[in-house]
Amino acid sequence: MNEAIESATPALCRLQLGVELRRLRTDKGLAAAQVARRLYWAPSKLTRLETGDNGVVAPSDVIALCDLYSASPEERAVLEGYAVVTKTKKDWWQSPSYRPVIPPGFKAFLGLEAIATQLRTYEAEFVPGLLQTEAYVRVIHERAMAGLGSDEIDRLVEVRLTRQEVLRRTQSPLKLTAIVNESVLRRRVGNGQVMRGQLEHIAELAEGLPNVRVQVVPFEVGAHPGMNGSFAVLHFREPLKPIVYLENMAAAGVTRKEDDVERYEEAFSDLQATAPGHRESLTLIHNAIKEF
Repeated sequence: MNEAIESATPALCRLQLGVELRRLRTDKGLAAAQVARRLYWAPSKLTRLETGDNGVVAPSDVIALCDLYSASPEERAVLEGYAVVTKTKKDWWQSPSYRPVIPPGFKAFLGLEAIATQLRTYEAEFVPGLLQTEAYVRVIHERAMAGLGSDEIDRLVEVRLTRQEVLRRTQSPLKLTAIVNESVLRRRVGNGQVMRGQLEHIAELAEGLPNVRVQVVPFEVGAHPGMNGSFAVLHFREPLKPIVYLENMAAAGVTRKEDDVERYEEAFSDLQATAPGHRESLTLIHNAIKEF
């Protein structure tokens, strides 16, 4: 197995495997229903494989598809390698130490975030999770989840920090576009040192990582398209379509309805046009740092 595949996460391997299998099928001129009939599979089985929806992919299924599609030896080796990773490795959020502190709805989001190519998020109240520092995360969890033991808080902090690896992964790092309300910069979470460190961290990521872009909606713009609350739009490789993720104190979930996704995409585009650009927003962040 080549080194790049061996180091990839199972979630990315499932997605890339699905994309390549779909490409081979369409190149062969076969409809999904034809493939399912020839292999005596339920149509849903092929659909799950092509959308990366299977937790584990059997190498024998990949071999059968490669035979049917007349895949080259090089293609076979790559696709079988993806399948092996899904069988021999687990996604980090499936770890026994994390499972008890991750609600089912958020676990589903972590799986989506891990395979997304782009995340466009608007946050009205706090720094987006992928940009948070350890100290900032800890204060939020201690305040929002009073009553949890220190061990559980520690695991929640680890979950948040582990999520952030998608921004620095060597294979297809996530492209993050984050828009925040100015109140996020001004609201003191913890003491001044925590806030200075947090805002400096945002600036460091936005200036140092080409896949991270940050914009700030200043108070002076008045009412804006994000007044209804925070949201995130995730984009994926084809054939997966964008989805919207929403959460509140009681629940979290996604919507795939095209009308809903389109409405949130338009709201995000309007926010981008309303807020100062990336460079001007970084100036606002640096000015806020001085106040702490």
